[in-house]
Amino acid sequence: MNFELNENQQMIAQMIRDFGAKEITPFRKEWDDNQHFPVELFKKLGKLGLMGVLVPNEYGGSGFGYFEYVTAIAELSKLDPSVGLSMAAHNSLCTGHIMMFGNEEQKKKYLPKLATCEFLGAWGLTEPNTGSDAGNMRTVAVKDGDHYVINGAKNFITHGVSGDVAVVIARTGEVGDSHGMTAFVVERGTPGFKGGRKEDKLGMRASETAEMIFEDCRVHESQVLGEVGEGFIQSMKILDGGRISIAALSLGIAEGALEESIIYSKEREQFNQPISKFQAISFKLADMATQVEAARLLTFKAADLKNRGEKVTLAGAKAKYFASEVSVSVSNEAVQIFGGYGFTKDYPVEKYYRDAKLCTIGEGTSEIQKLVISREILRG
Repeated sequence: MNFELNENQQMIAQMIRDFGAKEITPFRKEWDDNQHFPVELFKKLGKLGLMGVLVPNEYGGSGFGYFEYVTAIAELSKLDPSVGLSMAAHNSLCTGHIMMFGNEEQKKKYLPKLATCEFLGAWGLTEPNTGSDAGNMRTVAVKDGDHYVINGAKNFITHGVSGDVAVVIARTGEVGDSHGMTAFVVERGTPGFKGGRKEDKLGMRASETAEMIFEDCRVHESQVLGEVGEGFIQSMKILDGGRISIAALSLGIAEGALEESIIYSKEREQFNQPISKFQAISFKLADMATQVEAARLLTFKAADLKNRGEKVTLAGAKAKYFASEVSVSVSNEAVQIFGGYGFTKDYPVEKYYRDAKLCTIGEGTSEIQKLVISREILRG
């Protein structure tokens, strides 16, 4: 692997820093305090090509690979992890599912609008009673002529209210049958499809998380993604790539917390010298920097495998598991370095601290990642 940022990565990173200084940083506290989801910001990100990073040029996307994608998520997440989360969910889940499993007609219809964020994407797998146990989902789709009638509810859905189009997994077979679920593309405005309650969250408060409710929602069979009965299998493949995006999100949080800690430790004086001179602080920074570097290497290794079209189940799970735990650990230490100021909203580290925890939960908890990793290594 080449560990240096390529020209595209450098360009993307600088573009995001310049854009973020004007459009994100001045507003992130207000968005966080009010749980405001800044839809217009994502329209602007769409114009920059960041809402279709992986979408091929022929469908109106940027046509980049996973190195550029990981860099974009990490840089956005340094500025505001909520923005990084929503951008990642739009790209990896909804857009990624259509890109990977949609037919040509579906790709031409949806990918150009998703890539520019004319359409904001959502992805519905999780339900109130089935988090990690997705195989026991209760949302059902019953065939009725050339339509399917969907009934049920999804929760903890990014853009559950504001999304313009959603990829939804519903049961078309028996409970617990991994080949008994099907993926559908459902557009906002379809009768019987609506957003539900918005969650009041600890962190990631500027990223909308809400229910999606289906009440006799009729969807034409042309909206099925791939084969009937393959929705769960498709979802597991989507999550393999999605976990790389959460690793990148975690990496951005950890890098941001480390950078803020280094700056503060050089400026903050106690006993007539910067606190960075004290071993108690400098050793914390050494541990943080080492953890961040290890997380970066695991994340880019997974991205490299994805770029080469190789299986990423193990590498993605390792990257997501380690990087998410590092984001929690490093942001925790950042608050400690800032002391009392770290416990206030005057500095960004308290937000990193709150936002980081989601990374160990979303798109497969740390415990699920351990399960995936152990299964993969024991197969050999």
